[in-house]
Amino acid sequence: MSGAKSNRTEKGRKAEKDSAELTALQAALGAEHAAVYGYGVVGGLIGEARRTEARAAYDAHRARRDELARAVRNLGGTPVAAAAGYALPFPVSDSDGAVRLAAELEKRVAGVYSDLVRATGGDRRRTGAEGLREAAVRAVRWRGGSVPFPGLAERSGSASAPATASATPTA
Repeated sequence: MSGAKSNRTEKGRKAEKDSAELTALQAALGAEHAAVYGYGVVGGLIGEARRTEARAAYDAHRARRDELARAVRNLGGTPVAAAAGYALPFPVSDSDGAVRLAAELEKRVAGVYSDLVRATGGDRRRTGAEGLREAAVRAVRWRGGSVPFPGLAERSGSASAPATASATPTA
């Protein structure tokens, strides 16, 4: 009898772990949807000098989005769909605003990837760490400087928390 109980306990732990991973993957997927949308705005307003950089970031976020959607399916979930539109964190009307938006998008994506790192292990944790690193590097390029503990708002001194999926998506 204790073997059956132990087996149920192990299955319960695995189900909880899979649920936590699925939640973190869905949040990262939602953040990537928002980033893809946001980079559409960035690309429309960014100056010629940084257009190639914006296009590369847009392509990177699309690739991460597609990778995360596959990971969600592999866990048996249905990938969260992109919203029809996203509220920008501030008005963007020129190239300087587009640069600030790009930096903000990367900061938010880094925060969600740090959550993915905490919630997963193995290859998924590695994917989260890679996403966090890439977002942090892009944020530094857009911002022109780094922050301590990228992706960890509570440690970086930043007042804003990382973006998560919500009823009113923000880019």
